[in-house]
Amino acid sequence: MLDEALNKCADNNNYTIYTSMCKAQRILMRSYDAVCSISGGSDSDIVLDLIHKVDEDGKVKYFWIDTGLEYTATKEHLDYLEQKYGITIERVKPDKPIPTCVREYGVPFLSKYVSEQMMRLQAHHFQWEDEPLEVLLQKYPRCKTALQWWCGEHYSDKDGIQKISRFSIYRNRFLKEFIMANPPDFPISNKCCEYSKKKPAKRIVKEHDADLDITGIRQAEGGIRSAAFKTCFSECKSKGCNTFRPVFWYTDGDKRDYEEMFGVTHSRCYTEYGLRRTGCVGCPFSKHITEELAIIEEHEPNLYKAAVHIFGKSYEYTAKYRAFVKEMKAKEKEEKKRDRLRSLNGTSACDTGGDSGSCTSDRNAVSADYNAPEIRKGA
Repeated sequence: MLDEALNKCADNNNYTIYTSMCKAQRILMRSYDAVCSISGGSDSDIVLDLIHKVDEDGKVKYFWIDTGLEYTATKEHLDYLEQKYGITIERVKPDKPIPTCVREYGVPFLSKYVSEQMMRLQAHHFQWEDEPLEVLLQKYPRCKTALQWWCGEHYSDKDGIQKISRFSIYRNRFLKEFIMANPPDFPISNKCCEYSKKKPAKRIVKEHDADLDITGIRQAEGGIRSAAFKTCFSECKSKGCNTFRPVFWYTDGDKRDYEEMFGVTHSRCYTEYGLRRTGCVGCPFSKHITEELAIIEEHEPNLYKAAVHIFGKSYEYTAKYRAFVKEMKAKEKEEKKRDRLRSLNGTSACDTGGDSGSCTSDRNAVSADYNAPEIRKGA
């Protein structure tokens, strides 16, 4: 099976896939007890197909975590995968399902990292102040990491205050201005990921005494999750479980090549619903949440109602933020246009008493109803 697959990769001149299969075979040969996480998503489908081709001894155990908010189409797809490959996919319960996590800790907003920092700031009763980092560290001395994110600066005794860019609030345009003008009146948290995904995955590794954990992370997908790794393999420094990411180097083009070469079929979430991603239903971290909600309402209306009930405050806050960004960009564009006209006339905004961004800063909030996702009554 593997030789045939390798020949097909060579015939199609895709050596990224060819190399990944060779590497997967070598790594599995050194493993005694391997586990592989299955999500039902497109990356996961390729990982399963690849691992099944190289796992000649059938040593890999597969599992899927039911977060409490999963598509019916995903559950159907798991049955299809079991039948296609002749395997068993263990259904795993989360430490805490998503509805419980949201009720106890708060709703996710925008991204995992943003939610984590806002959660930390709320825990210290932060007032969303626009003060220098050194001032805020005096007022909130036990909240350094989140304050550094809020200020876009890093502090150390050796180097003092230094600007940061990667893990800064300024990576999301106008987010700081928006929060200051519209402080959240509800708790924000990223705990649903921790209790519904991360902890159960670690529990499975421990229960099976696994020495290899196989996941479907790709570098090309971006985000904090992929940025945490530099290579496809992470060796555990002490006695424990290594981690292998077989499709880590795959581009979107490599994915398409793999699907065509080996006839990989994805769930109805992709082929019928038209979703770009699967995972937790209606996750507020999605960049296309408004589009996804419309699709969910059409194809799985009961799940749509559940998602709105659980994440409704986050949807409204996100829509309000995106409308704010749109308005601020329009103002910024208009100010630049006025500045160009003034420069042609030999004047500046300050000379004429204008309101260019170089002289004043407009941080007025916009209405939460502006461009908000449509949530039908009775949902």
